[in-house]
Amino acid sequence: MKLNCDLGESFGAWTMGQDEAVMPFIDMANIACGFHASDPSIMANTVALAVQYGVEIGAHPSYQDLVGFGRRSIAHSPAELRSLIWYQTGALDGICRAYQTTVSYVKPHGALNSDMMKDTATLQIVMEAVASYRDGLPLMIPVTMDADQHREMARRAGVPLIFEAFADRAYDDNGQLVPRSERGSVHEEPDLIVQQALSLINDGGVYSITGQWLSLPADSLCVHGDNAHALEATRAIHLALTEQNRN
Repeated sequence: MKLNCDLGESFGAWTMGQDEAVMPFIDMANIACGFHASDPSIMANTVALAVQYGVEIGAHPSYQDLVGFGRRSIAHSPAELRSLIWYQTGALDGICRAYQTTVSYVKPHGALNSDMMKDTATLQIVMEAVASYRDGLPLMIPVTMDADQHREMARRAGVPLIFEAFADRAYDDNGQLVPRSERGSVHEEPDLIVQQALSLINDGGVYSITGQWLSLPADSLCVHGDNAHALEATRAIHLALTEQNRN
């Protein structure tokens, strides 16, 4: 299992996250593309940092919502949504080319991610957009109880899937993330984040916020870069994954 983190989410003189400290401990960097955070200089600096540490680079597109950090839903036509994903992925991919690398996958951010997991029509559009951007480019989506359905959708769309689970977010009984507006939706204690990560790594699932077991076999594990304890948790999870790979 690989560890991924949302990075490059600063903007101008405003700093978010601990990108330089976190990057050495992850395998995949989901880099903001300018619509919910980041700017050309931040994107370039984050790509350079990923290249330095041999980290895979993923485009992290969102709705055009800098003020709301991409966490507010915005209605789009199918054509607009496809163009939104192409535009942001292409911007990051252009910077990657300057550093002799490329975008390795796409992971939608925030409300766009939530909306596509609630609505199959939106997910279909996102899959088609990624598939048409570049043949064989994978789409990263949250693993849910509907994983088999999502695999079939992806097969028809011609896009490889990377299933991810979250170490620092609470799950409801249906295997969906608890909305951030609800209490307890984000894990703030490093020990709890690491405990959930180990459960996903070793047991292939987690307990929901009500104590129900959820089988969520994932390919990648996410820790959000804007979590105050991201660095501490990422170090501990990196160590756990290293030990697992040795065994």
